[in-house]
Amino acid sequence: MPTLRLFAAARQAAGTGSDEIDASTVAEVLDIAVARYGDGFAQVLTSCRVWLNGDQVDGSAQVGPNDEVAVLPPVSGGCCDQRR
Repeated sequence: MPTLRLFAAARQAAGTGSDEIDASTVAEVLDIAVARYGDGFAQVLTSCRVWLNGDQVDGSAQVGPNDEVAVLPPVSGGCCDQRR
C-alpha cells in the first residue's frame, strides 16, 4: 500500500505525519486523504507540492504498493542577517 508522508502545515492539519492509503494514482491518494482529514487539510493541500518517490508529479501518476507520496507545503523564512 502506498505511504502518504505529510510535512509542516499538511502534517498539522491532518494530525499525523504518515498514513497508508490504498489507491492507484496520486489523485486517489489525495482524495482519500481529504476524506479522512477534512476541510482544513483540503485547504492546506491547495498550496502544496506533491512528490512521488522524490519527483514532483501530477495527480495522474500511478502509485504502487512500495511508493511514497509526499505533500510539501510552501515554506517561508530563510537566512536573516543578525548584523544591524
